[in-house]
Amino acid sequence: MDKLQAMTTFVRVVEAQSFSKAAETLSLPRSSVTTLIKKLEQQVGTTLLRRSTRTLSLTDPGARYYALCRAVLTDIAHVESGLSTEAMSPRGRVRADMPGVIGRAVVLPRLREFEQRFPEIELVLGLSDRPADLIYDGIDCVIRTGELTDSTMIARQLGKLHWLTCASPLYLKEHGEPDAVTQLGAHQAVNYISNATGRPLEWHFSVEGEDLAMTMQSRFAVNETEAYLQCGLEGLGIIQLSELVASPYLKTGRLKEVLVDARCSPVPISIVFSNGRNATAAVKAFVEWIIEIFPENGLESRVRPRLRNAPKT
Repeated sequence: MDKLQAMTTFVRVVEAQSFSKAAETLSLPRSSVTTLIKKLEQQVGTTLLRRSTRTLSLTDPGARYYALCRAVLTDIAHVESGLSTEAMSPRGRVRADMPGVIGRAVVLPRLREFEQRFPEIELVLGLSDRPADLIYDGIDCVIRTGELTDSTMIARQLGKLHWLTCASPLYLKEHGEPDAVTQLGAHQAVNYISNATGRPLEWHFSVEGEDLAMTMQSRFAVNETEAYLQCGLEGLGIIQLSELVASPYLKTGRLKEVLVDARCSPVPISIVFSNGRNATAAVKAFVEWIIEIFPENGLESRVRPRLRNAPKT
């Protein structure tokens, strides 16, 4: 017996006060309706309806069961209605913030696809290295790198970020190539200034299986990713950046990876949004779309790593 069909039939019989009328509205033979109610009563172990030639009434257990059936069927109807509405046409404004290089590398090239799939969503993108606060800045969702600590938010992991230590051939010709992390003290570095703290971010390595964080001394420091990359290309010092940024320059020979054996452990990248109950259908649609378009093997962002004690983007 289909329990849901039996509950629906029972509710319809009670509300129609007739087996015949219920059968008509359900497009079923009267005998089928009668059989369903009998099987339902057998399954619940009690009589639900008092029957006579002229009247139909609920027993006390029947009244309780009717109230339960109505509640269950109403909940199902509400859920299905909500899913149908969201699936058909999520609409409204979505404000999203993300590191600029992630936006340029992954999101912007696919925006036409997003527009075609969700024509009634207005998307406002913030692309910046500056950390954003969802509540204070009035943002619906953000893409962040590093470990997350805010348990009041919902987070969906998108992948992992990998970072390389690199230098230009010009720098290596003038200063030589470090063979170990311990030799970095004799080299020049370019630091990346955190937009949240105003201080240089730590450099991270893996030495003998353990993660190592260290502060580098430098003559030059910048707070913007493209400028940071340019400093490295000009031979102003060693830089630490993502494989996504470095890859084209490694291929052309404008950069060379150093300290390959000391690559730091990859860090997670996640999309974060407010509690799911408060998220609109449009926000949920955007989040699911971001998860869909991210590379399956993760992404190497062009944002400088914000690890452990560093601020999240």
